[in-house]
Amino acid sequence: MSAGLVQAAYIVAAVLFIMSLAGLSKQESARSGNTYGIIGMTIALIATIFGPESSGFGWVILAMAIGGSIGIYYAKKVEMTEMPELVAILHSFVGMAAVLVGYNSYLDHGVILDEAMLNIHLVEVFLGVFIGAVTFTGSIVAFGKLRGVISSSPLNIPHKHKLNLLAIVSSTLLMIYFVKAEGSMMALVIMTLIAFVFGYHLVASIGGADMPVVVSMLNSYSGWAAAAAGFMLANDLLIVTGALVGSSGAILSYIMCKAMNRSFISVIAGGFGQEVSVSSDTEYGEHRETSAEEVAEMLKNSKSVIITPGYGMAVAQAQYPVYEITEKLRSKGIDVRFGIHPVAGRLPGHMNVLLAEAKVPYDIVLEMDEINDDFSETDTVLVIGANDTVNPAAQEDPGSPIAGMPVLEVWNAQNVVVFKRSMNTGYAGVQNPLFFKENTQMLFGDAKESVESIFKAL
Repeated sequence: MSAGLVQAAYIVAAVLFIMSLAGLSKQESARSGNTYGIIGMTIALIATIFGPESSGFGWVILAMAIGGSIGIYYAKKVEMTEMPELVAILHSFVGMAAVLVGYNSYLDHGVILDEAMLNIHLVEVFLGVFIGAVTFTGSIVAFGKLRGVISSSPLNIPHKHKLNLLAIVSSTLLMIYFVKAEGSMMALVIMTLIAFVFGYHLVASIGGADMPVVVSMLNSYSGWAAAAAGFMLANDLLIVTGALVGSSGAILSYIMCKAMNRSFISVIAGGFGQEVSVSSDTEYGEHRETSAEEVAEMLKNSKSVIITPGYGMAVAQAQYPVYEITEKLRSKGIDVRFGIHPVAGRLPGHMNVLLAEAKVPYDIVLEMDEINDDFSETDTVLVIGANDTVNPAAQEDPGSPIAGMPVLEVWNAQNVVVFKRSMNTGYAGVQNPLFFKENTQMLFGDAKESVESIFKAL
């Protein structure tokens, strides 16, 4: 394949990637957006493999066969509830790829006679390795927190912000030395080790409630790591693709931080949940329990119902019986809608995907800003597996770690039913006063079984 044909294929692939992002911005067009992305990546791979500068064709095919087999295996095995940690661990692969490309580009870059070009190349290598190393360890920590093998509580060591600043300053000085010395393996290795530790500490210092933002942020990092690899390999499409992923991830992170009333800088600096603490001795009163039959009766006597799902619904795979209840109530003329918090679940759009998978109509699935004012006119709210996103402490307790975070104001409804396995705190480790309000009743047990029992009663 000629160089001109490769560049033409790259342009087509880049356009398809842009169309993919545009399609993924809406639920109705998400499927076509995915299709555009798949076609674009296929074109990009074929053009790269058969390009004039490619070699080792057999090794490339072997690597693709192994990687593809692993990808297909996990795509079939991984549940939707495990999708956030899968995304996190995939980001680590991108980061390590950038590190390896950087070292390879440094060791075998050929002869560069122009001093300015050599300096540019060395900066590209250094930054690419740094971003890749931070993405690698940061993504592994995010995976561990989402998986539950690492505590979701933020790591809080003395002078942590000063240590982060020291890591950045040290890496900057090493880069200056690296460029002036026209390359130094020792400086590159030391910086890589610093970046590995920095990436670990950066994400470990962020609390569990901010994990959706962290995953989005790491998505951005992986994009910039890919763009850096594109500069080192002189691959225009990799630069464009990395920039698209990096910028879209950064924009999404900003939107989510704005929705949570958080400063993006404070989140990535690990400032959330550090300066305040919640006393476990706070007396909230007694909670009230209910049964599936009583909830069914309550729903039948309601004119309007709002369902607010959370990660608990995803774990229990309750979205299918929730859809059945929705259809049953709507057939009785009851207005049923869903309220989705921007960070419900462990990944942006997690709940939307689960509900779409269960065939819940798009037009009754509303974002927090669209539905929050309607709770006061709602007869019954079903809180299925949500906790931190419906916590009134965010508005009522200035000392709470989630203070200031916009939440679904479910307590303004006439009746609230909370589906939970127990009275344990949510992912942020914060007790929820909602459970003890006079208009709230608790329905304990597996969410799927509880919803199925309500459906039978209906």
